[in-house]
Amino acid sequence: VLSRALSTSAPPTLPPLESNVRRLFLVRHGEVIPPGGIHGKHYGDMDVPLSPLGEAEATAAAGWLKPYPLHSVFSSPLSRAVFGAEEIRKGRTNLAVPENVPLALPGFKEMARGAWRGMGPEDIGLEIHDRFNKGDESVTPEGGESVRDVKERVLEAQDAVLSVVPLGSASCVVSHLWVTRSMISDALGIEVGDLHTLAISTASISCIDYDEDGKGTVVMQSYKPEVGLELSTDKGN
Repeated sequence: VLSRALSTSAPPTLPPLESNVRRLFLVRHGEVIPPGGIHGKHYGDMDVPLSPLGEAEATAAAGWLKPYPLHSVFSSPLSRAVFGAEEIRKGRTNLAVPENVPLALPGFKEMARGAWRGMGPEDIGLEIHDRFNKGDESVTPEGGESVRDVKERVLEAQDAVLSVVPLGSASCVVSHLWVTRSMISDALGIEVGDLHTLAISTASISCIDYDEDGKGTVVMQSYKPEVGLELSTDKGN
């Protein structure tokens, strides 16, 4: 799968941030250098590095976010997400550092692939891989997580972030494919078995507005700023 750093669509116009709303920008990390340099093999929660293109993508996403005031910037603890968070923090001098919620939350890590680390769909078996993606927990790899497992702990981390972001403010979470899918699917009411259908490009930006009761409304999904970068390779995860 090739993920465009060019977008043919016009930059989205976000609705005004209302005083009774908390806004979360969701940024996926940029292109990675997969284990062994082979795209298409699962790496999941392994701490793989960004490629030079992936770093440029992350910088572009941070640049797009610059006009938007942020209360705080959170991320997965994996280095590919931390890099993106640090890019977003540059030049922002008044970001909050909550006492009871770490800026790098383990709940935002990518899906643990367990015994499937280093394997592609063909190695696993296409039927089993497809059943897994559709939420069949009986084929969860040893030492790994099911789609439901991931979504449940991601939503716990999401709630922790929302608990420290004031109404009328925006925050940002830099994370991963399955993390972003989990949060967007919750806001859209998409079942676990259909998470895999949500397309989230590398270093793309999504946005969810949450009302006072924590109900989310997706106002932007997987927008990739048009900055003239080459195509990124997006396989494995």
